[in-house]
Amino acid sequence: MKTLWVTLLAATACVTGMGCTTVRETIPRIIYDQAEAWNRGDVDAFMRPYWRSPKLTFSSTRGVTKGWQTVLDGYKRRYPTRDEMGLLTFSDLSVRELGRDAALVLGRWRIDRGSPIGGVFSLVWRRMDDGWVIVHDHTSADPDSNPTPNRDPNSDRDQTIE
Repeated sequence: MKTLWVTLLAATACVTGMGCTTVRETIPRIIYDQAEAWNRGDVDAFMRPYWRSPKLTFSSTRGVTKGWQTVLDGYKRRYPTRDEMGLLTFSDLSVRELGRDAALVLGRWRIDRGSPIGGVFSLVWRRMDDGWVIVHDHTSADPDSNPTPNRDPNSDRDQTIE
């Protein structure tokens, strides 16, 4: 009976808006905070949502990097100055819950500096004791500035609008 009471109380708190946020609200907020940190030139703050573990993985055209410190060092090496960092924006975020404690986020990134660069990413998130963290990041750059295909929502194929 006590378990039922706690469950009902928690459900009521969520319905009345008392401290209940969903993963679809929480993770995008964290991602947009990352962009703000990047745009301040604060790579350390940008890295806060990443799992601070040697088991963190980061995949890109450079291969797979393992470990939080290695990923941080790579960002600092590739973006040594505020000018090199440019202005980061994220768009087209899609959050898919993979269970109570896991989520997949897809989106696009863009860095504006001299000539802009951008691409797509997928992030695997896990809820840990201290909140949501990125346990895997797969980031790809667009190979050129060709328009990206438009996705037909009723098809598994990409369609390019001419």
